[in-house]
Amino acid sequence: MAILKREDGSVSTEIAEIVEELAPLGIQLNYWSVGEDENLQELLKRDRLTDSEKETVLQGLDHYFAQLQESGGYTSRDLIVLYPEVPNLDTMLQKFDKVHTHADDEVRYIVAGEGIFGFVRPDGSQVELTVQPQEYINVPAGTEHWFYLTPARCVKAVRYFCGTSGWVPEYTETQIRTRQEVGV
Repeated sequence: MAILKREDGSVSTEIAEIVEELAPLGIQLNYWSVGEDENLQELLKRDRLTDSEKETVLQGLDHYFAQLQESGGYTSRDLIVLYPEVPNLDTMLQKFDKVHTHADDEVRYIVAGEGIFGFVRPDGSQVELTVQPQEYINVPAGTEHWFYLTPARCVKAVRYFCGTSGWVPEYTETQIRTRQEVGV
């Protein structure tokens, strides 16, 4: 269940309310089931996955990729698997924990674990959204945002791309005024 926290400390957990609140930014948030396949469920429970196991997960979820290919011209996807023992995890995450934009949409399907996206709204206020398993998010190109992991520091996310050149972070001068505490 997604959790939206505003600067004033108020929290929303109703997806319809969150979608409405993020609509001025063009952000899409949906629930996508990973299904009941036991092999897929077992793989999603593991911290580490081999490249072959990652491909098995991706293939098990490719019906969503086919939809995105048709509706949005997406051409590739991968599975990022982060957990506390990933070498240089902090260095990797530092690229995204400052306010930035991308030239392309940032499209993620969280299949295990969770992460927090922060957003700068049109009025300059900021919100943070905890995205959890089976939640799909599309952050439009040019949207000021940031990302970090919750204290568990674990996430498995399918990333969808139209290309990879537009996905380099372009940092802005906006300062983050809040960091979300996980939970309600």
